[in-house]
Amino acid sequence: MTAFLAKNDRAPSRLGDRRRRTLAYLGLSLLMVAAVAVFGTLSVDEAGSTQLGARNLGPSWAHLFGTDRLGRDMLARVLSGLRLSLVVGVSAALVSGAIALLMACLAAVGGRLVDRAVSWLVDLFLALPHLVLLILLAFALGGGTRAVIIAVAVTHWPTLTRVLRGHARQVMSSDYVLVARSFGRGRWWIARRHVAPQLVGHFVVGTALLFPHAILHEAALSFLGLGVDPAEPSIGVLLAESMRFLSAGAWWLAVLPGLCLLIVVKLVDAIGENTRALLDPRSHHL
Repeated sequence: MTAFLAKNDRAPSRLGDRRRRTLAYLGLSLLMVAAVAVFGTLSVDEAGSTQLGARNLGPSWAHLFGTDRLGRDMLARVLSGLRLSLVVGVSAALVSGAIALLMACLAAVGGRLVDRAVSWLVDLFLALPHLVLLILLAFALGGGTRAVIIAVAVTHWPTLTRVLRGHARQVMSSDYVLVARSFGRGRWWIARRHVAPQLVGHFVVGTALLFPHAILHEAALSFLGLGVDPAEPSIGVLLAESMRFLSAGAWWLAVLPGLCLLIVVKLVDAIGENTRALLDPRSHHL
């Protein structure tokens, strides 16, 4: 009996330790992403300054990431490009998450016909080749930062909509929603007061998990020449420019920006996973 009680006492302690570790990982990831954004903002001017006497230099103490064909410091350009990727990623993820939340609420309160229409739209977008649709939308919108944000936002909502729709249907079958209906409350009142608040946690986690995909797709579109303005030092633009100099041995022009992009994506993904672990008590992370 004593051993059983001791085991049960240790379980909350282990749960608390895991929660504290998760909070520490989340805080560290947020701090590092914030540092990238701050240093990227401070490096905007330096990223565009040229030094023709220091062209195509390899990594050194003077230039940790080397320089490009115009003598521009690659570390400053990478930080500036990561800041731009974060801005595009946050904007696209928030817009996409808002679309998913709206679609889920419409499917839950709009009746069987609206639910079928939302389900059909989700299946349609998921059936289309994702990268091809991104390229077509970015091309049709004329390229640029706004076009990238719109293209990424329009193509990333279906999966989150499917998740939110399932939870919204559970909310609609709950007792308090049935009571609200019996008091004559309308569908949109129920959606605003009951359905949407219950989906906030899933919306936050889903939007955070959309963020890494948005960053990578922005880089892909910029690499193909359909993303942000080529004058902007985005990671995709840096990688595209580096292709012409790889054969000359300028490996730092591609490897270091690509590695930094991968690290930031993993940090953002860790933010989403740790947020899910904190908001979902049944998550295997806790």
